[in-house]
Amino acid sequence: MTLILFNKPFNVLCQFTPEPNGPERPTLKDYIDVPGVYPAGRLDTDSEGLLLLTDDGRLQARIADPRFKMPKTYLAQVEGEPDEAALDTLRRGVTLKDGRTLPAEVERIDDPALWPRDPPVRFRKTVKDCWISLTIREGKNRQVRRMTAAVGHPTLRLVRWRIGDWTLEGVEPGTWRDAG
Repeated sequence: MTLILFNKPFNVLCQFTPEPNGPERPTLKDYIDVPGVYPAGRLDTDSEGLLLLTDDGRLQARIADPRFKMPKTYLAQVEGEPDEAALDTLRRGVTLKDGRTLPAEVERIDDPALWPRDPPVRFRKTVKDCWISLTIREGKNRQVRRMTAAVGHPTLRLVRWRIGDWTLEGVEPGTWRDAG
């Protein structure tokens, strides 16, 4: 069994082939030359961080299928400074257009001192921002971004840090390591 932990950079497609008729963007093929592995789940082009790839179909399903409720932890730089009421709303679950989310584990954290993003997040002197850690157990489309926006704190930068017991610790952007 092969299991790869990849630190997906910003603006990289979470697939091995380019989008037909889409803008030219790097794909997984530009970073990973291991035959027979496929992503276990997805990570939006404008999100960064941990992506697991495997050649084991059962493991891929266990990681990606919401029925298994594998926890996924994100570090989110959000606009503004959420108060306890906003964090409690996230902890209870948020109603989105496609239904209510499961409760999330969430807390404000110090700046995690991550690698610089290219391009950098737009800085505005008049609008403060802060970081939160948010763990969810489902995977609705752009869920974390929609949840933070729903409580009035849009996400500026989103980095998936952990999936289950696998973490991004020690994996630099654009690199991967074998965890199988």
